[in-house]
Amino acid sequence: MSLARVHSRAQLGIEAPAVTVEAHLANGLPALTLVGLPETAVRESKDRVRSAIQTSGFDFPARRITLNLAPADLPKEGSRFDLAIALGILAASGQLPEPPEQLECLGELALSGALRPVQGVLPAAIAARNAGRALLIPRANAEEASLVPGVQIFAADHLLEVAAHFSGQQLLQPWSGQPLPRENATCPDLADVQGQLLARRALLIAAAGAHNLLLCGPPGTGKTLLASRLPGLLPPLEGAEALEVAAIHSITCATPLRHWPARPFRQPHHSASAPALVGGGSRPRPGEITLAHQGVLFLDELPEFDRRVLEVLREPMESGEIVISRARDQVRFPARFQLVAAMNPCPCGYLGDPSGRCHCTPEQIRRYRSKISGPLLDRIDLYLTMSRESTVLNAPLEGNESTARSAARVAAARQRQLDRQGRANAVLDLDGLRQHCALPAADQQWLEQACERLGLSLRAAHRVLRVARTLADLEAAPAIQRAHLAEALQFRPGR
Repeated sequence: MSLARVHSRAQLGIEAPAVTVEAHLANGLPALTLVGLPETAVRESKDRVRSAIQTSGFDFPARRITLNLAPADLPKEGSRFDLAIALGILAASGQLPEPPEQLECLGELALSGALRPVQGVLPAAIAARNAGRALLIPRANAEEASLVPGVQIFAADHLLEVAAHFSGQQLLQPWSGQPLPRENATCPDLADVQGQLLARRALLIAAAGAHNLLLCGPPGTGKTLLASRLPGLLPPLEGAEALEVAAIHSITCATPLRHWPARPFRQPHHSASAPALVGGGSRPRPGEITLAHQGVLFLDELPEFDRRVLEVLREPMESGEIVISRARDQVRFPARFQLVAAMNPCPCGYLGDPSGRCHCTPEQIRRYRSKISGPLLDRIDLYLTMSRESTVLNAPLEGNESTARSAARVAAARQRQLDRQGRANAVLDLDGLRQHCALPAADQQWLEQACERLGLSLRAAHRVLRVARTLADLEAAPAIQRAHLAEALQFRPGR
């Protein structure tokens, strides 16, 4: 046989499009040509594959070899095609049978023929399962790929093991390793927060409904302290959410996944650029909003961020994804994050402090606050102005609700939302609002009048409804009551 085909997978964002490696041998001067938009790491694979084949005891064909990575218009990058290329050459030269149609191969080859792990195995396993195919990968990636239910995994450590499998000498057995453990993330306790009862209430509401939260107050009021307690209140990742977060880890980390991930908590510095926040580069890479997918994105000192950087958050906050377009391709990354931000009320931070130490002029305060646009504030569900607590060292904390107790209340409220509508209240669409946040005529008129007096937009009014629905879920109330609407309005700034 002078032509062989081996199936593999490329990486495009968190997707894994199918790639067919076609190997053709022809008469002529010995040469190896690689076509199909290969990047540098792919072009270098011919040298790795040549050495791996020879050191494994096979003959490298002294013929004209053409390798085509189809489809030809899809850019190929990384060392993930090494194994498929080697098997294609061995099959085309008649040294091994052609791999079956229902098998896909991924893996990097060392010069000795050993198989090394590659990034992005989890999206490839999901795509292989959806296509009804099995997956042959390095053993170091097997645990990670086994997170995907319903896909058959074959794992090997060396090219010789793969060759023995296809020649029938020693078949590889489907992977049956132990499931990965959960990550034991230790979160600080909410009971450590001194005072700030209203802020603790806002944090509980934000966790229960996945709402965005903005904390404004003088330095030392506990804004960052409260934000660091939020991950401990959130329920653990399950099902499709956990797979999405694991897939993002798979394409961004060089080491294979060793445990189920916890909900991410990302805290970029205020000097971060727009590409660092939303993703970018000539080879599009995920940014902080994607790394915070299904978790928390904490922006401390919010007005210190460049205004243009903050403005790029507006679209993903609504759509839950970010699309990065380049000349050759378009990459889509998920970005369903929960925004928690903290800021000072003025440049010096002490506006409204009883000590009267603030000497900022109205123009300085206006310039400071104008760094945060109205449309961005409109997308934040809960806005809370905090005041400084009295300085009491070693204050008793026995009466404070612990993280474990608050997390149980949050989990119960989240479960009510999933049972009722299949999603958190913060991401309810218009149809969901009409169906699950319906109000009696009197309460609807009262809310409309309140929003008119406060100067709230229609988007802000919808966010008030979502927060009110969360308040009702925390109390296990079947319907939104006026008390829930009044409390939700308490967390919206007026004009």
